[in-house]
Amino acid sequence: MPKAYWISCYHSISDDEKLAAYAALGGPAIIEGGGRILARGVAALAYEHGVKQRTVVIEFDSVEAAQKAHDSAAYQAALKALGDGAVRDLRIVEGVA
Repeated sequence: MPKAYWISCYHSISDDEKLAAYAALGGPAIIEGGGRILARGVAALAYEHGVKQRTVVIEFDSVEAAQKAHDSAAYQAALKALGDGAVRDLRIVEGVA
């Protein structure tokens, strides 16, 4: 079964306190769900219409594990804490086997 990657790109952050509250809840929820944070921070370089924005890459053992972590009560509480503090998109991508 191929691994899966949770890729989150932040388009804007409007409330650092809400982002910190999200991080305090979200990090443990993701790790509890089997996620391994591979990269996080502002892009070092951005090409081809890219934007130097905060990006997070998390590895899971499968798409199902990534989805289960996202849908968990613990992660949903983190999303509630974030609220309107950031605009971002999150994608779950299956790895190449």
